Amino acid sequence: MEFDFIIIGGGSAGCVLANRLSVNPNHKVVLLEAGPPDDSHFIHNCNPVNMLYLMNSPTYNWKYFAEGNAKTGKRKFYWPRGKTLGGSSAVNAMIYTRGHSSDYDRWAEMGNTGWDFKSVLPYFKKSELQHRGEDAYHSKDGTMDVIDPTFHFAPSHAFIKACVQAGIPQNKDINGEKYEGVDFFQINQTPEGKRCHSSVSFLNPVRNRKNLTVINFAHIKRVLIKDKTAYGIEYYDMKEGKKLKTLTASKEVILSAGIIGSPQILKLSGVGPKAELQKFGIDVQLDLPGVGENLQDHPDIIIRCKGKHGASLTTFPWPYMIQFMSKFYKKNNEPFVFTPTDAGGYVKSDPSVEVPDLQLQFASLRMQPHGNGINPIRSGFVLHVCHMRPKSRGRVLLKSANPFDAPRIEANYFDDETELNALVNGVKIARKIIAQPAFKELFVREEMPGAHVQTDAEIRQFILDRAESVYHTAGSCKMGIDEMAVVDPELKVHGIANLRVIDSSIMPTITSSNIHAPTVMIAEKGADMILEKYVS
Repeated sequence: MEFDFIIIGGGSAGCVLANRLSVNPNHKVVLLEAGPPDDSHFIHNCNPVNMLYLMNSPTYNWKYFAEGNAKTGKRKFYWPRGKTLGGSSAVNAMIYTRGHSSDYDRWAEMGNTGWDFKSVLPYFKKSELQHRGEDAYHSKDGTMDVIDPTFHFAPSHAFIKACVQAGIPQNKDINGEKYEGVDFFQINQTPEGKRCHSSVSFLNPVRNRKNLTVINFAHIKRVLIKDKTAYGIEYYDMKEGKKLKTLTASKEVILSAGIIGSPQILKLSGVGPKAELQKFGIDVQLDLPGVGENLQDHPDIIIRCKGKHGASLTTFPWPYMIQFMSKFYKKNNEPFVFTPTDAGGYVKSDPSVEVPDLQLQFASLRMQPHGNGINPIRSGFVLHVCHMRPKSRGRVLLKSANPFDAPRIEANYFDDETELNALVNGVKIARKIIAQPAFKELFVREEMPGAHVQTDAEIRQFILDRAESVYHTAGSCKMGIDEMAVVDPELKVHGIANLRVIDSSIMPTITSSNIHAPTVMIAEKGADMILEKYVS
C-alpha cells in the first residue's frame, strides 16, 4: 500500500496534519494510531469521573512511568499519555493556554528562523474558534472550540477574589496581550459541553475524504530507511493478531507520536545515539546523539485543603454530588460547559523574575495527585503550583529493541535547583492566597503540606517528596541547528531525507503553558511548510 504521506500518531498534532495534508485531493494520506477510536462516552462526556477514568485507563492511556533521581528519592512518576484518536487532548483537562511570547522568540534566537511569536501567532489563530469573538490575538474561523465554562463552584470564585486581595492582577485573557494574572481558564469544549479534542476539531470534519485513510490499533515497529532516505514504515496490526504490515510513502513519513513515542520510534529505526543503538543490536542508519535528550516537564506541587460543609461549596459532599453529576446526563435549558481545574493563571516566584514563571491551577475537588483518593464525603479544594521554565533535562532511552517495551524515561526533576527554589516561593504564594478573606467561609485547614511544614528547608523537602508531573512534557526531539538538534527549523530530521517530526517533542525549550495549544500550532505550521514544498 503506497501513500504520499504517512503520519504516525493520531494525537494533538497528527489529527491536524491529516486534515491539512489531505486538503489537496491529489495527496494520498494515511494516519496511523496505536490506540482505539475515540468513540467512547468517557472521552466526550466531560464529567469528572470520566476524566479520572481516562487518567488511569489501560485502554485509552499509555500509562508511562518516569524514573526519579536521587533528589526525589528515585521514586516513580506517573506520566499518562493519551492512546486514542486525539491523543492526550482526548484525556486531558481541556485547558487552553499558549504561553508567553518570549517562549517563541527564544526559539528564534536559538537559530529557529520563523518560530518567533509574531510568526507563529497566525497559526494559533488558524485553528481557533474563539467563542468570545475575534481580535488581534484570536480568531473565530477555525474548528477548535475555545470557550468559557458556564459553571464554577464557589471556591473557584473565591480563588479569583483571593488572588486579587493578595495583589495578583485579574487577567481576563491570559492568551492575549498580557500574560500575568489569574482568571477562569478557557477550555476546549463545544457549546454543548462535549470535549473538543483534536479528533473532533480536525479529523471528524474530513473523515469522508476519499484520499484520507485512518488506521487504528497500529503499533509501529520502525520507519524504513535506505540510503538515508525514509520510504515507508512497518507496523503491527493489533486487530489481526500483531500481523506485520508495510506501507510506503512516495513523499514523506511524519512522526507525530509524542515526546515518548517519537524518539523511541526514531531509535528503533536506527536513528539516534550510536552507542545506544548498538547496545540493542539495532542497525545504525544515522548517529544522531540528540534523539531522546532535552526532555522537559513542568514540576507540580499540590496544596490540598479541607473545606467547610455546604451544598454550594463544591461537587462534594453527598447528596449534592449526585445532583451535580446528573447535569452531564440530561438536557439542560442552558449550556453546561465545565472542567474541574477551572481557574488559575501566571505569577512570578520572585519580583526579580522578568516573566511570570509559575502557573496556578485551582480545582474545587479535594484530590490526590493523578486523581487518586478523591474524598466523596467532605468538601475541599486543591491549588496546583507548577514551574514553567525548568532548566533540568531528562531523556528517553530504549529498554530493548522490542517496540512493545515501554522506553526508560528519566524525568530528572530538580537536577537544576532553579525549579525547586521557585516552587518553595510558590508554596508561600499559594498559602498567602488561601489566607485571604475571600476563603474565610470556605477554608477549614491545610491538609498538605500541613501546618507543621513552615521553614524553607521543610518546604523544600515536601516538594522533593511530593512533587509530580503536571503532564506538560516536551523537547525530546528538539528543533535547532546545533549538534544536539534532531530536526531543523522546517522540522526535517537532520541527515535523513523525507522524514519529519511534528509534535511537542520538537520544542527546544518548553512553553510556559499547557501543551495542547502549542502542539496544534506546531502542526499547523508544519503542515504549511510541507504543503509549500509539494504544490501541485
